[in-house]
Amino acid sequence: MVNSRRVPLLLILSATLLAGAGNGITIVAFPWLVLQRNGSAVEASLVAMAGTLPLLAATLLAGTAVDYLGRRVVSMLADLLSGLSVMAVPVIALVFGVEAIDVAVLAGLAALGSFFDPAGMTARETMLPEAAARAGWTLDHANSVYEAVFNLAYIVGPGIGGLLIATLGGVNTMWVTAGAFGLSIVAISALRVEGAGRPDRTKLPDGVWSGIVEGLRFVWNNKVLRTLAFVDLTVTGLYMPMESVLFPKYFTDRDEPAQLGWVLMALAMGGLVGALSYAVLSRHLKRRTTMLIAVLTLGVAMTVIAFLPPLPLILALCAVVGFVYGPIAPIYNYVMQTRAPAHLRGRVVGVMGSLAYAAGPLGLIVAGPLADAAGLRTTFLALSLPMLVIGLLALGLKSLRELDRTPD
Repeated sequence: MVNSRRVPLLLILSATLLAGAGNGITIVAFPWLVLQRNGSAVEASLVAMAGTLPLLAATLLAGTAVDYLGRRVVSMLADLLSGLSVMAVPVIALVFGVEAIDVAVLAGLAALGSFFDPAGMTARETMLPEAAARAGWTLDHANSVYEAVFNLAYIVGPGIGGLLIATLGGVNTMWVTAGAFGLSIVAISALRVEGAGRPDRTKLPDGVWSGIVEGLRFVWNNKVLRTLAFVDLTVTGLYMPMESVLFPKYFTDRDEPAQLGWVLMALAMGGLVGALSYAVLSRHLKRRTTMLIAVLTLGVAMTVIAFLPPLPLILALCAVVGFVYGPIAPIYNYVMQTRAPAHLRGRVVGVMGSLAYAAGPLGLIVAGPLADAAGLRTTFLALSLPMLVIGLLALGLKSLRELDRTPD
């Protein structure tokens, strides 16, 4: 029998799994729908970029919306709007025909869906500390399981997405995505936890813009948060094109949608194991050491992948990348949760997320044309070598030593 004190935490984890799985399906489905039409990596990168371009502004607004409107309401509303945006793909196909789903339509729907996703993720993450306290879990334990579930979603999502595309086709796959968002809404609708309802208006600024500025100022004035934001911004810009464009291009050219799903699943499976291992690893490794290992390993593994070795080696390298990077998100969560006051938590999470998303469009703009012009191997190297440089530079950043200091 489930302990009733753990029910709020289990509901948050369930909603995270369902919404994340829906997003995981779209990672495969949107690029596949484009590449199936003409095989252009440039157009695939444009659609992928459309799915990331709104994230900078959307995540900033999401944090403010969570603090102003309440965490539970924002989570359900965001999932509803995200579900409607992906459901539009098969609806348009039914009403106007498959030919109507061109690159512009896909880019628009990808942008619309991505605009709402950060609000749901931010809302669920900001409810985690209270749910963990109710369940009697430490923050390290809760963050470890939360990020493991998030990674599990990206095992289930891309894997199912690849299989559904192979059996039902890319358009009908979007029905499954909408269903996943709907079930996430059901889970959060049953949630009751401290801090999830109406916020304390006396602690909020007068307007949305002043709220965003307050969150930005807090992150900028906190040395460790500021450093983490810029490191994550750079790493995301280098890593995102590999998952969103380069691997889809490689396996589309080979007409192997299932293999694309396996590669994305290997990344997520490694992340799942890495995130689950964090609670144990944190007893033996400092947070700063864990982060440095992750960034350096990313650079080495991506460099080897650049030579496009056989699929088993690609899968192994992707699993390693996921494993070493898995503990990073729990560390980020811990720092945000312990440095930010409760009434600012949504905005701090939003600011940190938006800064990470800011580099994504730039990386995608470069990766698509470079892949078509110079080939996948050159593009992989162009992304992996700077990752190695970032890891080496991070060794000398004194501010990262704050990761291992207990906050006042």
